Parts: sequence; structure tokens; C-alpha cells
Amino acid sequence: MNEVPLMPQRDFRPIHISNFSRVENDFYPTPDWVTQLLLDNVDLRGPVWEPCCGDGAISKVIERQRHQVVATDLNDRGYGMGGIDFLGARSVPGGCQAIVTNPPYGDGGAERGAPRTAKLLLSFVQHAIRLTEQNNGQLALLLRFTWIAGKRASTLISSGPLDRVLVITHRIRWFDMGAQTKQGQHHHCWLFFDAQRDRSKPPALMFV
Repeated sequence: MNEVPLMPQRDFRPIHISNFSRVENDFYPTPDWVTQLLLDNVDLRGPVWEPCCGDGAISKVIERQRHQVVATDLNDRGYGMGGIDFLGARSVPGGCQAIVTNPPYGDGGAERGAPRTAKLLLSFVQHAIRLTEQNNGQLALLLRFTWIAGKRASTLISSGPLDRVLVITHRIRWFDMGAQTKQGQHHHCWLFFDAQRDRSKPPALMFV
């Protein structure tokens, strides 16, 4: 796997530019239905680690499916354990068999001009794949569908045990402003990796 230099973690979330005041650090929780689409289409093994848990949006949906979740985040948003830098982790928490998260370092909003965000996201994905292979486990990442087509991103993704791509056919609305809420501008997908998959078979592409 080609190495992408790891960078200090910052908390950027993918969100398109709008005319509304932005939440600090572009923090927008993942809607429940997005996580449920993942759970409807993959079988997670064992306890799950959510390393960018925020306010617990993804974790709570997974817990409702009777999975144990270890929830951590660099920032303390009142849920899980704060002060944990995913990029500094050398292994997954004991017993966890899957990592599920909406990665930071998106290309969104007020932070769109922030330097090195593209490299930061590549570093995050690279580190997540490395930990997954080391643990012989699973990994699910929520990402923009167009992002995965980039040259560096596609090379990195292809180097890991990619099992399926779940293309989300409904655009995600990251916040609710009532009648003024704008429709999401981008399509997203879940990338699902499984270190125990049959690598003689190609990854599946599914529209959900």
C-alpha cells in the first residue's frame, strides 16, 4: 500500500455550502436512515468501534441492532469517550471486529479552503484500512461517491479488502431548517471492507 503521510486530526465534516450559519467545525450528525441502509445490507461481526462518534448518531442506530459499540472521538460532544485521536491508534479497542464511521476531513462548508484536507482524508482512510487488515476485521466508511473516483483515492481503496460499495440513491440532507432546507447536492456511498472476504471475487456495487 502506498503510504500517505498521517496528519494531526482536525474535525471537518462533509457538507455543501449553504446560505445558513454554519455549525462550529462543520459538525453535522449522520441521519439515522443512512446508517440503517448500511445495517440492512451488511452483516457486522462482533463489537463495533465508532472512532468519530460525535453525538452518537451512528452509534445509537448500531446499538439498536443489538451490537455493542465502543464510541470515541477527538472532541467531547457529550457521548462516548472524548480526547481519542483515531490517527494515533495503533490497534482497535479490545474485542472490536468492525469500524464504522463517517470520516472527518470532508470538503465542506466554511472549511472548504482549509489546507491539506484531501490528504487528511486519504490518511484517515489509509489508517482505517491498515487497522482493519491488522485486526482481520471489517470497515464501513461513509464518503462522497465522487470522491472514490479520484486517482489517489481509487488506488488506495483498491489496495484494501473492499467487499462492496453501497451507493445511496437519495441525497443526504445534513440539517433541517424546515421549509428552507436545501436538498443535498451530492451523492454518498458506504465503502465496506472485509479482511475475511473471498478475494478471488470482485467487490459488489449495490444501489440502496
